[in-house]
Amino acid sequence: DDRGVPVDFVALEPEPISSFYGSEREQRDLVEIENVPTSLVSAIYAVEDRRFEEHHGVDPRRIAGAMLANLRAGGIRQGGSTLTQQLVKNFFLTPERTLRRKLTEAVMALIVEARYSKPQILEAYLNEIYMGRRGATAIHGVGEAARFFFGKRVADLSLDESALLAAVIQSPNAMSPHRHPERARRRRDLVIELMEKQGRISREEARRARARDLSLAAISLESGQDRYFLDELARQLPEVYDAKLLATEGLRIYSTLDTTIQRAAVRALQSGLEDLERRLGQKKRSADGGADGDEEGGPLQGCLLAMRPQTGEILAMVGGRDYATSQWNRCTLARRQVGSVFKPIVYTAALSPQSGPLLTLASTVLDEPLKVETREGPWQPVNYDKKFRGPVLVRDALERSLNVPAARIGQAVGIGKVVEMARRLGIESRLPPVPSLALGTAEVSPLEIATVYATFANGGLRPTPRSFIGLLDDRGIGQEQWPLEGARRVLDPGTAFLTTSLLEGVVDRGTGRGLRARGLQGPIAGKTGTTDDENDLWFVGFTPEIVAVVWIGYDEPHAIGVPSSRGALPIWADFLAEISGSRVRGHFARPAGIERVEIDPETGARALAGCPGHRPEFFLAGTAPKDTCPRRPRRGRSFFERLFGGRG
Repeated sequence: DDRGVPVDFVALEPEPISSFYGSEREQRDLVEIENVPTSLVSAIYAVEDRRFEEHHGVDPRRIAGAMLANLRAGGIRQGGSTLTQQLVKNFFLTPERTLRRKLTEAVMALIVEARYSKPQILEAYLNEIYMGRRGATAIHGVGEAARFFFGKRVADLSLDESALLAAVIQSPNAMSPHRHPERARRRRDLVIELMEKQGRISREEARRARARDLSLAAISLESGQDRYFLDELARQLPEVYDAKLLATEGLRIYSTLDTTIQRAAVRALQSGLEDLERRLGQKKRSADGGADGDEEGGPLQGCLLAMRPQTGEILAMVGGRDYATSQWNRCTLARRQVGSVFKPIVYTAALSPQSGPLLTLASTVLDEPLKVETREGPWQPVNYDKKFRGPVLVRDALERSLNVPAARIGQAVGIGKVVEMARRLGIESRLPPVPSLALGTAEVSPLEIATVYATFANGGLRPTPRSFIGLLDDRGIGQEQWPLEGARRVLDPGTAFLTTSLLEGVVDRGTGRGLRARGLQGPIAGKTGTTDDENDLWFVGFTPEIVAVVWIGYDEPHAIGVPSSRGALPIWADFLAEISGSRVRGHFARPAGIERVEIDPETGARALAGCPGHRPEFFLAGTAPKDTCPRRPRRGRSFFERLFGGRG
């Protein structure tokens, strides 16, 4: 403590990140009528119920005016409901437009007016009115709307901001200032005009208010980018807990979100995408995510998901670059070609004892032209550089992300076995059983890929991704913390360790070595993934404590113009550096049944003292090579040979 006395136990108070109300996952910030500015009350009166202070729940003049307008329009174009009637409808009735429902609404409005004062009714209305959606969350009340649109308390709203809130009430989605700024501005200016005509504001006040731009708050972590995670939390809760329990007021839900890691994820993704766009020479996207990005497919998008591999706890989830303009969660909902990040699944299937094992890390695979007959005709995979290298060791093939060896391994194992392994590791998306599957032609979500790599990191135990730990009911009594299954053994620890070792090599020497070039040290395993046409860029990596996946692409797929090593990998590196520093702690534990043997790096044979090259390699017990290195070290060249170039 502050006196230097050792403390035996420290409890951290959880940080509140959001609140939900009701089965529709409403979000609201309750306000008291005395804290609502006069400008907002006047704006709502002007456009929604100008005689609110005069009528007793029903306004005959307003009804007559609405009927006349509807007769002229030949249909229902204008409503005659007062604020009290709107409140009654929202609380007690359905939205259907029938005479019976309208009569019921009118009678109930009269009863409400008889029992409650005007300030009480207005306060209830201001806290109940629907103001739009934030992904899966409904925004209710002017308090929450003020925070969402302007990032401020309702008491601090200016005249033009008050008019904008009043403008949104008529049609919150169609008038959303985030999605339809020009339409929202026109409606705001109409509200200001009505306020002036009704004598609620002066001509000069109206002029100044109309001259103001829409001063919308930037979507920050607290008001935006954590919403992707909260949408997933809201989706998962009904899968685990009874609807009656979730409808109870006062529940405290303990999420898995780590706000420090989440903020790092937001910063890494945002700055990484902006930097990539600058390098690609694209225009900086506009504030509303419109056409100032790439003309063909909108702004460049991405997602970053981080998970604790031992438990499946989702620590960070950023499903896109701007939640205000797109609530589509690319971490969970997008299905995109995964490219080479799928290859470790193929290698794992071949290394598993269930296949024999078919391969060890010292096996050689031919990198030579391959033709596979399919129903659509012959399939002939090629490497990214269109070159062939002859026999290559398994480790070298994955470190270089060679396509032909991966395709050969897929054929040797059998595509059916590859699909089976992918299912065991956590992929639920459709996996066409075709030869090209070995190269990652399937479309899979980032969350599924994170689960696969979490299984490698967790020694073959597959965790269930989860967004919350548990909850307390309104009496403070804890409910069962996670009724779903925990981590399940789907892969033996030895094979998981071998795959992890391969992926460490990718980072140390292969296509992921950019992490080391950026100064990251310690135990890191990972894999790059770039589709043939560079539509999708991936990097998936893990340490002993965290697994993270980065995906980059356009929502309407087309070429980005760079490989994943220059697109997704730098974002992953920046993210890890912020949460872990330059040196990652811990180590990947070697399980029982794994032996370490020196091999010849060219042939894969066991290396003896006389072999010219040595490299340590790992094997399942009893599978290390028995053949010894056939090569012998060359004697040094003589002076004359060095002088005249002999034996070059």
